[in-house]
Amino acid sequence: QVQLVESGGGLVQAGGSLRLSCAASGSVFSINDMGWYRQAPGKQREWVAGISSSKSTNYQDSVKGRFTISRDNAKNTVYLQMNSLKPDDTAVYYCYSDDRLTHRRYWGQGTQVTVSS
Repeated sequence: QVQLVESGGGLVQAGGSLRLSCAASGSVFSINDMGWYRQAPGKQREWVAGISSSKSTNYQDSVKGRFTISRDNAKNTVYLQMNSLKPDDTAVYYCYSDDRLTHRRYWGQGTQVTVSS
């Protein structure tokens, strides 16, 4: 089992920045990929960014150039630096981790990001 705890959400004006963190605990030795999804009100959850254990990264097109995902394997933590935020970025952001042994995906509880215009 892996437990994920997010932090860093909040209210910010358009053009501002936020940094989300997600700390993993439990069976962290088998964590492979980690990343972030988001869910805006009335919309389906969508993938935002992912990072492999070797720190290879991928992004949704709408956040490329604005968001940066990173991870500290020693701290079992993944980060999402969000710059040039837009009102459309308003959502609950969820981190996830994939277990390379069980192929199970674990989820955090979510953190709210609100961008005002």
